Amino acid sequence: MASPMPVTERIWTAALIVIGDEILSGRTQDKNIAQIASWLNVQGIRLREVRVIADDSDSIVEAVNTLRARNDYLFTTGGIGPTHDDITVDAIARALEVNVEIHPEARAMLQGYYETRGGLTDARLRMARVPAGSDLIENRMSGAPGIRHGNIFIMAGVPHITAGMLDMLTGTLEGGRPLMSAQIGCWVAESEIADILAKTERSHEGCQIGSYPFFREGRTGANFVIRSTDAATLEQCVADLTNRLESGGWPVVTGGI
Repeated sequence: MASPMPVTERIWTAALIVIGDEILSGRTQDKNIAQIASWLNVQGIRLREVRVIADDSDSIVEAVNTLRARNDYLFTTGGIGPTHDDITVDAIARALEVNVEIHPEARAMLQGYYETRGGLTDARLRMARVPAGSDLIENRMSGAPGIRHGNIFIMAGVPHITAGMLDMLTGTLEGGRPLMSAQIGCWVAESEIADILAKTERSHEGCQIGSYPFFREGRTGANFVIRSTDAATLEQCVADLTNRLESGGWPVVTGGI
């Protein structure tokens, strides 16, 4: 009798598009990639790819249609403010082939937020514009909501506002098991222990080992990040890699160097 086929665990994936000329010019350093990646891991979703693109409508349309098709979720940051060069909403509506409309709930949120801040001007009302058929992501920081359209999440570029929007989405997306990680390090050239890393990873199905070399204090070293969705598997892999490295004469530093 044939053995049953192994069950492959479903891996949920996401992509991120960072939109903004200021990112590409170097005037602003992006902080959203790290916080979105960390948040997604907790939700059991893997961030598979990131694109940083200019405030250009055609570029946004192409990136949105490509990345949403090959991932479960797509996040965008930037370009949803009140000024004329905030074109993300219009470009994503183009990609989805829908109209742009004023969302009544978004208008009401902005009306309340700006009631004592100079009123709801035409410029501020731009932040209530959404691709037709969208839902809102509440923003308790500045009143202007994020936008959800199917598997697309359109978010602010300001990191602390993005963080608030992520909080509102916590627990609402379907995902797999959270990805856990542990780190160890030792003073050794990465090339010297490449075989050890490969053999250890092969010995522990469900684990991935990332190697991050560095040069400090006149010495060459490397940190190793081990990742798995299973705590026991992760612990076993860390112990095995530690043993192999120390048996080879390279003392290990728990937590990394």
